[in-house]
Amino acid sequence: MAQLDDTDLEILSLLVENARLAYSEIGEAVGLSGPAVSDRVTRLKEAGVINHFTVDVDRSQLRAGVPVLVGVDLPPGTQQEVRQRLREADGVEHIFVTADGEVKFYARAEAQNVRNWVETLLDGIDVRAYTVTLVDDVEWTPSVEGVEFALTCAECNNTVDNEGETARIDGEVYHFCCPSCLSRFEERYRRLEEGA
Repeated sequence: MAQLDDTDLEILSLLVENARLAYSEIGEAVGLSGPAVSDRVTRLKEAGVINHFTVDVDRSQLRAGVPVLVGVDLPPGTQQEVRQRLREADGVEHIFVTADGEVKFYARAEAQNVRNWVETLLDGIDVRAYTVTLVDDVEWTPSVEGVEFALTCAECNNTVDNEGETARIDGEVYHFCCPSCLSRFEERYRRLEEGA
């Protein structure tokens, strides 16, 4: 995939707003046929711009517990273990890692004993401290408006333009700004494979 154009951004905006829109409806909005929209969405998925479609469940309608925002202060090097455990935990919906290494997560916990739930979730992990904030209201407003989208070269981190290259290596899609970056990346990748 060379570069995202305005039509790609319009399609992304519409899908962010409602991922269940039919391609024909999106096509009417952006001036393309349904099959043309399908081709663009497929291209965006293959390029890794769209990772998956999701459902935004209003858990308050399901009586699924108390919404909490938990901040966990951890020693360096333990974030990965905590993130993995949180990914597997029931009730955890979003996980964030701050620039200073703190892990924060949004979850729905049983109302009877939130502290016990958090401590059980973090059992056996070296936690310096944690905070729990009860959440009154949640609003999720994802947007691609006002954001400059550009693919980044996997080799040199430059912006990939329409002269760039895309390659699938061991099932992963990588983007490159030029053929020489692709060549250097593939060569280093082969050397690392041989050394493993």
